Amino acid sequence: MTRRMLIAVDDSRESLGAARTAARLALDLRADVRIFVVVEDDAVGEEVERVAGPDSRERRRQAATNLLEYVRQQVCAEGVPPLQVDVELAVGNPFRQIIGEARTWRADMIVMAVSDQRGVRSNYVGSVTQQVIEFANCPVLVVPASS
Repeated sequence: MTRRMLIAVDDSRESLGAARTAARLALDLRADVRIFVVVEDDAVGEEVERVAGPDSRERRRQAATNLLEYVRQQVCAEGVPPLQVDVELAVGNPFRQIIGEARTWRADMIVMAVSDQRGVRSNYVGSVTQQVIEFANCPVLVVPASS
């Protein structure tokens, strides 16, 4: 039975839709929810910091914090009790962080959107989602974008 649902989100429309779908499922299952955002810390992040200035990492972290709060409010608006919802922010490689969080938190299910921000938005599973599906120790629900 699903008692702990990890919802991995970014700021894409697809991801926010997946979070709403996950919230409705969590409500039906009476599952605890952890909303999880990863601030990418790799070559792209370093380049952004080089171009945008030394405080860009902190701005990205603050944007991620704001996103977590927004998604938390949306999940609660779907009816999930606030005491069953928590948020977590990580810095690093999104795939590794999502897998690590799912294992550490002992998630029964991971919920993600069908695509990620690394490529052209489409109805195909993105690279991070593919890796999570392949290496997760629990079921992964991949929510397609609404038409």
